[in-house]
Amino acid sequence: MNAVWRLARLTPHVLHGLWIVRTAFDGMTPAQRHERIQWWSKKTLSILGIELTVTGTAQPAGHLVVANHVSWLDIAAVHAVLPQARFVSKADVKHWPVVGALVTGAGTLYIERTSKRDALRVVHQTAEALQAGDCVAVFPEGTTGAGPELLPFHANLLQAAVATESPVLPVVLRWYEPGERFSTSARFIGDMTLTQSLWAIASARGLGIDVQILPAVQTAGQDRRALGEALRGLIADKLN
Repeated sequence: MNAVWRLARLTPHVLHGLWIVRTAFDGMTPAQRHERIQWWSKKTLSILGIELTVTGTAQPAGHLVVANHVSWLDIAAVHAVLPQARFVSKADVKHWPVVGALVTGAGTLYIERTSKRDALRVVHQTAEALQAGDCVAVFPEGTTGAGPELLPFHANLLQAAVATESPVLPVVLRWYEPGERFSTSARFIGDMTLTQSLWAIASARGLGIDVQILPAVQTAGQDRRALGEALRGLIADKLN
């Protein structure tokens, strides 16, 4: 019953967010959009019974956020702390019912991960966004993992930060629940569907997300692959 109640509350909240994106975002300043994104994201976590803890200090715009990836709700967790972040996401998310419209409204950049040509396009697009002072966020693992052990980092999109000498902000995401340092309820892996994942999250008791913002890493003169390995090491150390 707890899960049913949470999902019943989540439905109008999601529809309200969709209404804001479609009717009000065009007339808002960037600061006003960020405020609404942060409000919506925090409330989403709250409705689902998810505790949010944050360590570290949010940085001004003009940097690339790099985070590990466990759940489709990672975006809401990051937006609850860094609402200015524009995510780079796989293209099929754009076509998810309702969710696609919400993340598109938040300024998401889409990439066809199987296309090298499209990856190059998104690198250029990300570099332009960074030069314009935007904050862009990526999950360099390319897909979600179980949590404790990181998948290899793909370094292609890091080239945008290297080329523009924009700092990289490592962010560590750790989902937890009672008796589990790394939550199994939050995982979105394997053949799990979005509906199955949503039910598992809504049914969980004591689910939480710890967001750690690490010191910014400078990129001038860096090699993107070496930078990727260094960032993976920094995040992995905090997960141990």
